[in-house]
Amino acid sequence: MTQSQVMEHLVKIVGITKKDAKQALDELNLLVVRELKKEGSIRLAGLGVFRKRKLAARVGRNPATGEQIKIPARTRLRFTPAKALKESVLGVAAPAAKKKPASKPRTAAAKVAKKK
Repeated sequence: MTQSQVMEHLVKIVGITKKDAKQALDELNLLVVRELKKEGSIRLAGLGVFRKRKLAARVGRNPATGEQIKIPARTRLRFTPAKALKESVLGVAAPAAKKKPASKPRTAAAKVAKKK
């Protein structure tokens, strides 16, 4: 979906002018950029979190020659989708953490034997 299509959608659904829709989208873009520069992250409820992520310098290899090269440290952007977004787009609940199997209940005789 392009910015023009988003503007058209806002015009139809919200009932604002194209000019107002464009201004709202531009302001949202500026807000996200400003907050990422200042704070390093911005959380949009129901959508997810945008955050800056610092990558350390590392040593890599040139695939053509096999020569080792230094890859400088840099900052990347990362988006983590909200749980609600994942569930609505993928249609399934996010997988829960794996549980350890329950241990067998000990009998009184086993408890006494362990104490010895």
